[in-house]
Amino acid sequence: MTATDQTVSDRSTDDRTDDGARRIADAHDVIEVRGAHENNLQGISLDIPKRRLSVFTGVSGSGKSSLVFGTIAAESQRLINETYSTFIQSFMTTQPRPEVDSLRNVSAAIIVDQERMGANSRSTVGTATDAYALLRILFSRLGQPYVGPSFHFSFNVPAGMCPRCEGTGEVNDLDLDQLFDRDKSLAEGALTIPGYTADGWMVRIFTESGFLDPDKKIRDYTEAELHDLLYKESTKVKVQSINMTYEGLVPKLQKSLLSKDRDAMQPHIRAFVDRAVTFTACPECGGARLNQEALSSKIKGINIADAAQMQISDLASWLADIDDPSVGPLIANLRQNVDSFVEIGLGYLSLDRPSGTLSGGEAQRVKMIRHIGSALTDVTYVFDEPTVGLHPHDIQRMNRLLLQLRDKGNTVLVVEHKPEVIEIADHIVDLGPGAGSRGGQICFEGDLEGLRASDTLTGRHLDHRAKLRDEVRTASTALEIRGATQHNLTGVDVDVPLGVLTVVTGVAGSGKSSLIHGNVPKHDHVVVVDQAPIRGSIRSNPATYTGLLDTIRKAFAKENGVKPALFSANSAGACPNCKGIGLVFVELGPMSTVSSTCEECGGKRFTAEVLEYRLNGLNIAEVLALSVDGALEYLTDKTARVILQRLADVGLGYLVLGQALNTLSGGERQRLKLAISMAKKGTVYVLDEPTTGLHLADVDRLLALLDRLVDDGNSVIVIEHHQAVMAHADWIIDLGPGAGRDGGRIVFEGTPRALVEAAATDEATLTGTHLREYVGA
Repeated sequence: MTATDQTVSDRSTDDRTDDGARRIADAHDVIEVRGAHENNLQGISLDIPKRRLSVFTGVSGSGKSSLVFGTIAAESQRLINETYSTFIQSFMTTQPRPEVDSLRNVSAAIIVDQERMGANSRSTVGTATDAYALLRILFSRLGQPYVGPSFHFSFNVPAGMCPRCEGTGEVNDLDLDQLFDRDKSLAEGALTIPGYTADGWMVRIFTESGFLDPDKKIRDYTEAELHDLLYKESTKVKVQSINMTYEGLVPKLQKSLLSKDRDAMQPHIRAFVDRAVTFTACPECGGARLNQEALSSKIKGINIADAAQMQISDLASWLADIDDPSVGPLIANLRQNVDSFVEIGLGYLSLDRPSGTLSGGEAQRVKMIRHIGSALTDVTYVFDEPTVGLHPHDIQRMNRLLLQLRDKGNTVLVVEHKPEVIEIADHIVDLGPGAGSRGGQICFEGDLEGLRASDTLTGRHLDHRAKLRDEVRTASTALEIRGATQHNLTGVDVDVPLGVLTVVTGVAGSGKSSLIHGNVPKHDHVVVVDQAPIRGSIRSNPATYTGLLDTIRKAFAKENGVKPALFSANSAGACPNCKGIGLVFVELGPMSTVSSTCEECGGKRFTAEVLEYRLNGLNIAEVLALSVDGALEYLTDKTARVILQRLADVGLGYLVLGQALNTLSGGERQRLKLAISMAKKGTVYVLDEPTTGLHLADVDRLLALLDRLVDDGNSVIVIEHHQAVMAHADWIIDLGPGAGRDGGRIVFEGTPRALVEAAATDEATLTGTHLREYVGA
């Protein structure tokens, strides 16, 4: 026996203590959660097996995210952050300790969520995943002619960016008629730009500069005067003895508005920009973002912009043909990165795709790219509905990736509703039994068969299947789409029936969103209900967003004989210490700003005087702490009850009236918007994956709601992958047959029954095959 063999032998015999028990180091096989109280969790305790795939189920608002994200992942990240120096921590977001008695055996957590990636126009799929950085190095080594180091191929630095568009790939032009009314003078309010009022400083610089006659109508301006109004370069002027800078409207707006992120603008300013500005591809670089020197360098006839514009599956094939030993490790790394896109079902994207245009599901899968080939093991991966935006065909691929991460020795925690994912779990935790205050308990822990045998809501609905309609509704008319060519659409002609429930489906990247969002909203009476973030401040909540708070304030005022403003945390009734926010923010020098509950109002946001006033026994803070369902039992005002009932109808009965809007999921945001717009009749509703975040039991409720909208005289167009919604439709439009370049065509139009029947023939589509299996045909 060699010395090495002896050492190994000693270790193997040393793995157990004298009494034969395993050593302490080997005993950490579970994440121990004891007494979790975060949000609505009711002091739950459980053991989650490590190095296994655990799926957390339950209705929306049952406490899944509070347990997985708000407790386990949050505490892991907080503990990791505490290992850094104070200086490093000053650049990090402060993580408060979750409300849990104890949490043991936690490993480093990597959160892969659905938060959309930044809307910055300079961020692309390639820059967000480092694929473009590797591509830049490749071109700096092999590109001919040689133009310099890798930063010469970056559109975000002066050395590489196109000088005309400064690396954005597009230029903008202003519609002058949206800036002013030619039939008015400046004094009469000719400027129609938000914030440019006739008596405001923004306009007084023009009227009192001496360059323009304030009482002269703009249509009567000379060519020189019009130039001074629109294009005059910066120059110092005196306005009422104050030194000011005069600048023409066009360059002024370029700097003050057009250089800003559109999504960060206030709604009325964003609407003005949409009206007044047209964006076109830069004439100098053709949208490639780079200067001519960078574009001149090529590998096998392809420049870096051409490579970034390729569909990623095509880019993978192009890279496979590059064989140069001098860049062997580099090309291997780049190939692995690009192959990961294809493996994860994103081969239809391109590296130059702006990251802000990705859906929540696509953004989540792009974030996964970093982890697929990672050498890390024994970490905890936390996923939030990874199947969002995935066709049933793509869910199988996602399942393989989740199992692959587990089999490398990692702990995988997944919040999910889809039966296909629940079925591959090693361990299932079902929370409930209801939502909000009626949830937060563990209803079941165990394996799949145990869940099926349990009498929980999830267990009862696991094998539930929606049925095909016996009779479909007949369309009243149709919305014609002709020659649609957005993104990958190949000149699509289609008639979208109105007066019925139409479901548009197809694999991810097949062109569904391009077809509907690119064409339908252009028509009258169309309401688009999407999952985009709701603009608002830290003070915004469902009560303010729906207008419910106005009704509540008036009721309190009438009952107590005082003014309504007292019952607004943004007005007279606000706690003076926290200004009605409920939190106090403290600067800690080099460390991050921390927030704490306001001691004066106890987080209730109102003054003690206001909290003395009651309505049916409750004060304003107690009313805002009610859930929608609770408020329905409490409030008697008809207007308030109509708003509340709509919220309950869309499955938001558990939502707390005073809950901050920025805490809502994408699916909750969409259902909140739907509740607000439900009052309109004769409307075309466009919904984008409304089943996102919905429990199996809630899908039936959604279907009933969609039916009600149609029966009330509306048209409903749903972009959806859920087979239950497909089966329930009156009409299906299926795009494909594949994604990206392989999609963009209509592969089926007709009733769900016809799609299922076609699946048994040579005309089967991927959607038809999975729907046929779902309905058990």
